[in-house]
Amino acid sequence: MPDSTGRPGRPFNEHRRTVEGIIYRYRAGIPWRDLAEHFGPWQSVWKRHRRFSADGTWDTILGVLLSQADARELINWEMSVDSTINRAHQHGTNITRHTGGPSNHKNLLIEPVDHALGRSRGGLSTKIHALVDGNRRPLVLLLGPGQAGDAPMFENLMNAIRVEKLGPGAARTRPMRAMADKAYSSKAIRKYLRDRGIQCVIPEKDDQKANRKRKGSAGGRPVSYDKKAYRRRHVVECSFNSLKQWRSLATRYDKLAVAYRAAVVMHAVMVWSGALSQ
Repeated sequence: MPDSTGRPGRPFNEHRRTVEGIIYRYRAGIPWRDLAEHFGPWQSVWKRHRRFSADGTWDTILGVLLSQADARELINWEMSVDSTINRAHQHGTNITRHTGGPSNHKNLLIEPVDHALGRSRGGLSTKIHALVDGNRRPLVLLLGPGQAGDAPMFENLMNAIRVEKLGPGAARTRPMRAMADKAYSSKAIRKYLRDRGIQCVIPEKDDQKANRKRKGSAGGRPVSYDKKAYRRRHVVECSFNSLKQWRSLATRYDKLAVAYRAAVVMHAVMVWSGALSQ
């Protein structure tokens, strides 16, 4: 491949071997410098992952796989939403950050000013917000600081659903049902789902129940939801259990949120690749 001067440069390492090196690093939780030699120079493997993270390669691959899965009716459109907190290692936190800055949920390829790091009870941590289908497979994955609430991310997750059709037709952007725990119980979320024609399966918080009863008839009707369907909400927890089998996802070693999220999406790519190969 020619360089900026037009002279031939060193050829890229084979993509397959390099991607295997990236996956191995995140599964084993080792430093980049400790990658085995047969994966090639560790600098090349890291640079390839950094490049794929910045240009959205992993998101593009996931989008193609979701389209193929939808064509084969492998996507269960009963969605579950939740988040999981992952401790950030000290090697991933020695970076200048500015808390309270603008979020990057509109453009996931731009590094947020806080690097999706926040101080929760366990120290500096990152939250992975996920929306998975009824078969435990992730469709949307976003990051946020560890101390941030879950409910404000709900609409960002729902708005990010977009599965393109392989043939003619509009992309699918709405599940038939959305399930979440009490952390997502709010009038705004219920109205959002009702306006979009999505069945809401979210139980009401105890303090919200008490407040409604205290107001009497002015408090409105009790919240109703499909309790039988709610039992299936655990699929999102099962998805997190699978994700945390990769040690560098269970603990964040990456300084940049863009690189860490790309690895989370890469795990989703492996999940859907396995589903399509069956």
